[in-house]
Amino acid sequence: MKTVLFACVHNAGRSQMAAALFNQLADPAKARAISAGTEPGNHVHAEVVQAMLELGVDLSAVAPQKLTRELASTASLLVTMGCGEACPVVPGLERDDWPLEDPKGKPVERVREIRAEIAERVRGLLQAKGWLK
Repeated sequence: MKTVLFACVHNAGRSQMAAALFNQLADPAKARAISAGTEPGNHVHAEVVQAMLELGVDLSAVAPQKLTRELASTASLLVTMGCGEACPVVPGLERDDWPLEDPKGKPVERVREIRAEIAERVRGLLQAKGWLK
């Protein structure tokens, strides 16, 4: 089974949405997603929790976690989302960058648009790798 690590700065928005959407759509025998941040926040942003609840995904009790080299070394793919140079480089680890807007403090309508863009990218990744349910 492959592990995809989605990383952003606070692990409170983009990476949380991406990991949750990935785990909803992926064949669990083939792949799973985790997420982390370079400077983890205290909780997932309220507007992100609200937008994900609309899809039946409750992120209200999820705690952001620190992105470490050790955590990154457990993954086969690192997808960064705005952490730039702060994201660790792990030799031999495939890496992709998705330049996505940070949903923090945005109106829920905009968060829904960011969520849709993330969902589209996640579906594309799953299709390309053959990991869809």
